[in-house]
Amino acid sequence: MSEKIVLIDGHSILNRAFYGIPELTNSEGLHTNAVYGFLNILFKILDEEKAQYLAVAFDLKAPTFRHKMYAEYKGTRKAMPEELREQVPLMKEVLSAMGVPLLMKEGYEADDLLGTIAGQAERAGLEVSIVSGDRDLLQLATDKVQIRIPKTKRTGTEIENYYAADVKEKYLVTPTEFVDVKALMGDASDNIPGIPGVGEKTATKIISEFGSIENAHDHLEEIKPNKAKLSLEEHYDLAVLSKTLAKINTESPVTLDLQAAKLTDLYTPEAFTWMKKLEFKNLLSRFHVEAPKDEAADHFELADTREKAEKFLEKAAKAESFGFAWIEEKDKIYGLSLSLGDEGTAFLLAEGSFDENGLALDFLRDHLEELLVYGKTAAVLDLKSQLDLFTVPDREKLFDLSIGAYLVNPLKDHYPYEDIAKEYLDQLIPGRAELFGKDPLEKAKENGEVFAKWACYQAYVAAAALEPVLAKLREMEMEHLFRDIEMPLVYTLRDMERAGISVEAEALKTYGDQLAGRIRELETAIYEQAGETFNINSPKQLGVILFEKMQLPGGKKTKTGYSTAADVLEKLAPEHPIVASILEYRTLAKLKSTYADGLAGFIGPDGRIHSTFNQTITATGRISSTEPNLQNIPVRMELGRLIRKVFVPKPGCVFVDADYSQIELRVLAHLSRDERLIQAYRDAEDIHRITASQVFHIPFDEVTPLQRRNAKAVNFGIVYGISSFGLSQDLSISRKEASEYIEKYFETYPGIKSFLDGLVENAKKNGYVTTLYGRRRPMPELKSSNFMQRSFGERVAMNAPIQGTAADIIKIAMIHVSERLKKEQLKSRLILQVHDELLIEAEESELEQVKTILREEMQGAAELSVRLEIDMHTGKNWYEAK
Repeated sequence: MSEKIVLIDGHSILNRAFYGIPELTNSEGLHTNAVYGFLNILFKILDEEKAQYLAVAFDLKAPTFRHKMYAEYKGTRKAMPEELREQVPLMKEVLSAMGVPLLMKEGYEADDLLGTIAGQAERAGLEVSIVSGDRDLLQLATDKVQIRIPKTKRTGTEIENYYAADVKEKYLVTPTEFVDVKALMGDASDNIPGIPGVGEKTATKIISEFGSIENAHDHLEEIKPNKAKLSLEEHYDLAVLSKTLAKINTESPVTLDLQAAKLTDLYTPEAFTWMKKLEFKNLLSRFHVEAPKDEAADHFELADTREKAEKFLEKAAKAESFGFAWIEEKDKIYGLSLSLGDEGTAFLLAEGSFDENGLALDFLRDHLEELLVYGKTAAVLDLKSQLDLFTVPDREKLFDLSIGAYLVNPLKDHYPYEDIAKEYLDQLIPGRAELFGKDPLEKAKENGEVFAKWACYQAYVAAAALEPVLAKLREMEMEHLFRDIEMPLVYTLRDMERAGISVEAEALKTYGDQLAGRIRELETAIYEQAGETFNINSPKQLGVILFEKMQLPGGKKTKTGYSTAADVLEKLAPEHPIVASILEYRTLAKLKSTYADGLAGFIGPDGRIHSTFNQTITATGRISSTEPNLQNIPVRMELGRLIRKVFVPKPGCVFVDADYSQIELRVLAHLSRDERLIQAYRDAEDIHRITASQVFHIPFDEVTPLQRRNAKAVNFGIVYGISSFGLSQDLSISRKEASEYIEKYFETYPGIKSFLDGLVENAKKNGYVTTLYGRRRPMPELKSSNFMQRSFGERVAMNAPIQGTAADIIKIAMIHVSERLKKEQLKSRLILQVHDELLIEAEESELEQVKTILREEMQGAAELSVRLEIDMHTGKNWYEAK
């Protein structure tokens, strides 16, 4: 069996991968989607081919020309997006680290090199596979040279394969004749002009009949249609030029070096380092190499006896700072890891974790607290999840570096220790998945040495990264935000998680039963109106019923069937009663599955739901709630709001709910310094009525409810960077009318227009926007080559400083309210935050005191040019209080 060489068209495959995979960046902000896609294609090809040789060809510089007249047409070539351009040298670095030879030659394009090397390899008796996204290379196909054209999709990579016979079968011409077809029809993307009036079908017919452009020209009178004959006659010189441009040069001055192309182990330590740097975690399993030597691990030790532990603790007592991590899962504590950075790290094994050795939990807890009492600076990752395991004597000296890393780069969704090590320590260390996959700790502990190493890494990274993270926060002017807002918030959120909120399980079940009854009624009505039964939850079946059987207008068919999205059905509702029934059915089914049924599973033994509050998830700084999400309880429809009745205070208590009034608009007034908007708030008038009066130039007392509603939509829409299209959809008006509304709004409040424009301008210049408290939101979207991404970026640039400032203010209010409740020794407690709303479970005897605290601390959380106002209500359940 012949040996085989795989030749890859570097720029072409990078280009395919770039457009086939959504935008992807590593934690350093480096675009990586093209490199990631390229490697996936490379590995797939090599897994299939079992080749002995490999080389990748690149244009030495973009783009060179095969013909002196080629430059006349280069203006049609689209410029390479910057996000792709920066990945070309990166790809070359990665391939070089894998030991893959790169083919490049001044004055020659990659396909010239590929064509030349393919010819040499075939003559040497090798089988050849050329991998390219460019169909131009089909002209190189022979019985021994196969052209492989990948298509990169979200679902994976599909590859079309062509030997000479395959080209003939699909395109009706031979590979050599394929050049002439392309020359006649032209290709703007490849700067091949072609001749006017001849498309692919006609070009293929002409060349399949006459074999070449030259022979076709010799038989002009036989060419049909007449339009093609006249075009070839008049533009023959252009056709010949096009053929020159389309034909690959297979006689380039390059020579195949089989020894250099010999395929060896691609999975080198250097390549492994690149996979870690680029954060291609799911490619690491291909590597069976040792990671670069980790010198920190040389100073790790397992302290599984009291003697070993006390010896290390004596050393720790002399250090000024340290890092720590409780190793715990599912209420089982395996031990405590302590690190003094480069001075050593120990895993203090808890009693019974691996065997009979280990230390009592009280011993571990007491010594950690003793270290903290000394006033040492201590660093930890994910502090909130560990707070129940020890007492914090001095909060001022304890820092959660996960939160610090989040502030520096809020665009990620998690901050594991290995990422922090890479970003702040320039160290590549293995994460949990690399050390023991997805195994739970109970199984992972079977390899005690690896388990202990993993435990030590967490404390080591916390200790070693403390100063670099703090230095970065200082550099970015966010240390105050970190120390005074985010760190105190950790304790407030944990208090809320511990407290939870009481739920009446029977009332929840009754609510679910009521929904189920109404859902059954709607099912019956829908089937009657449709004239048959079908799966209402199947968009495909529903589309067929509405747009084929019932012939309702506006059906838009996609690859998977008709669209039955909510916006489509809402526009369709006036056409037939069935549509309103379907919309209601969907809403109630969602309420039942997500809330009536879903919440039941989260009620704990104490009858309360203990949600998790996250402060490192959203890019704007907003807090989120998960397991379950209590911030997403419906508020817009009455049936949805009714679920709040099942949330009740414990006996002897009432709920007090306080909600900031129009906080984001007030923040906008302050940040924009628009005098008219500020004055409107100072006059304490109805802001939406005032806006309507000023925008529509009518007396305040004559503003209609519709005009006020429209003004309200504009007021809030401006905060979110709404477009005329978005406003037209919200108000069911034309885009022209919406555009006029927005224009009049900015004429009324000119300070807002200049402020928002300035935000976008500064974001483009600086690469980020900031809140009033210095929180940064990076804006990579503004540099995207994609228009939709850039437009989204502009909206975010306008909204993030406003929403982020509001988020910072509510965090300050939460901290102050919680601390004051404790300071005044009240039993009442903060139990829930929903964006701009705080919910207190208040002892009835403390009700007036709680109201005073809420009012003073929420209104006093920030000093703005307009007064912060709150709406406050009490009730025997959340529904009444809201």
